Amino acid sequence: MKANLDMTLYLVTDSTYHTEESFYKTIEEACQGGVTLVQLREKNCGGREYLEKARKVKVITDRYQIPLIIDDRVDVAIACDAAGVHVGSSDLPVSVARELLGPDKIVGATAKTVEAAKKAYEEGADYLGVGAIFPTTTKVVTIRTSVETLNEICQAVPIPAVAIGGLNDGNMDVLKGGNMDGIAVVSAIMKAEHPKEAAQKLKAHVKELK
Repeated sequence: MKANLDMTLYLVTDSTYHTEESFYKTIEEACQGGVTLVQLREKNCGGREYLEKARKVKVITDRYQIPLIIDDRVDVAIACDAAGVHVGSSDLPVSVARELLGPDKIVGATAKTVEAAKKAYEEGADYLGVGAIFPTTTKVVTIRTSVETLNEICQAVPIPAVAIGGLNDGNMDVLKGGNMDGIAVVSAIMKAEHPKEAAQKLKAHVKELK
């Protein structure tokens, strides 16, 4: 595990809910509220636009000393000097992302099975995103993952894992007593009327689950 990698509350962005101004404002307020990691996820963005957004978001995350992870695009992560990248099952293999980024950057991977988790770890992943625990409202295609599988993954590999998928302050108690290192959320913060307060509440609740 990379030093100082705090997985407690992992914000995954979604700009489809926002104007350009409200998008960056929401990320800033979430950082003020205590998110510990930010992933910029842009599924329908060209490389130039993605990089422009990444650089703007990195200005915000740097201000709060929060690592910025880029979804999918290793080239964008390198170009903006992000802390790392997150790859899914249809993206570049973890081993390739690790080779391109080198040993010091963060490489995260999506894992829905124990086998996939072990493979990602062996290829050099620093953390895992496991889910979807609940159905999501994002446009990303998801497959449900049971809490039981999440706990099995946490026991099978020595790297941290976060639960993701439809999690919010009202349903995360299903994770209580598990071995996950935190939760990743999209809508619970990106759609919140008051993102700072939402982040503070979520973070406090996650700590109660451990």
